[in-house]
Amino acid sequence: MKKGKQKKQLSEEKKDMISGYLYIAPFFIIFAIVGLYPALFSIFLAFQKWNGLAPMEFVGLDNFVVVLTDPLFWKSIYNTIIIGLMGTAPQLVVGIILAYLLNLSFLKFRNFFRVTIFMPYITSMVAVALIFSVLFSNSESSIANYVIGLFGFEPVSWQASEWGTKIAVSIMVFWRWVGYNTIIYLAGIQSISNDLYEAATIDGANKFQQLIHITMPLLKPFIVLNVFFSTVGALQLFAEPTVFLGANAFSREEALTVVMYLYRDAFSLQSFGTASATALILLFIIIIFSAINTYLTSGVGKKRKEAKL
Repeated sequence: MKKGKQKKQLSEEKKDMISGYLYIAPFFIIFAIVGLYPALFSIFLAFQKWNGLAPMEFVGLDNFVVVLTDPLFWKSIYNTIIIGLMGTAPQLVVGIILAYLLNLSFLKFRNFFRVTIFMPYITSMVAVALIFSVLFSNSESSIANYVIGLFGFEPVSWQASEWGTKIAVSIMVFWRWVGYNTIIYLAGIQSISNDLYEAATIDGANKFQQLIHITMPLLKPFIVLNVFFSTVGALQLFAEPTVFLGANAFSREEALTVVMYLYRDAFSLQSFGTASATALILLFIIIIFSAINTYLTSGVGKKRKEAKL
């Protein structure tokens, strides 16, 4: 009888296990089709010469040589890093300040401001393109030129000059993503116990001291998360410069990013081999930058603990 009960229990456990696998199977099937297969095919394609129609031809590392010896590729690397720094680094700092202000108990209409700060993230890129094309048009009477004119600066051809384009795209990136980072920081701040702030207030600490000595250290995991996502996003920049420059985006070098360079090779030049090679190089660059950021942000706390010991 015991053996029969054990067999029934095992069969029921197997049924539960099989049903569990069946429930999660759709995700893995879709991931394999949409994510895993294209990634593996891209790795294979990086060593092939293929225009999408003719038979593939194995070329070894030639695609990587072509990409790494192309001055335009290095120009795209330079543009990506510069625009990434100008558009991403400020929002990481401003996001913390905005999150701290939005969490203040005496602030009225907090929910309204929280929704407002997040709105650019969910705004259609078509609407964003229209707004920024008006703000940063080449006309001397554009809003951006009018504002800088108040400080005595000459009008800028935002969509034609090297740094004008970079600055405009960077502001677009900042405007679109600062709300996303703010919401993540806000979630981190709300996870901090109010008892710590009350104790600090009793000890005579002001709001700025509480921000530096309580909020910032306890917010470190969220800062690491935001820095990681921002690094990956900055190195994959595509939508903002594309919509800002419009039809001429891929023929202009002022704001050509690595992903735009990759897209141009694949869909304008029909060189899928070099495009795949560029994708692998970009993956390697993202891993390096992400590892450096993770090491720098996680190493500070360890050094402080070791110093105390």
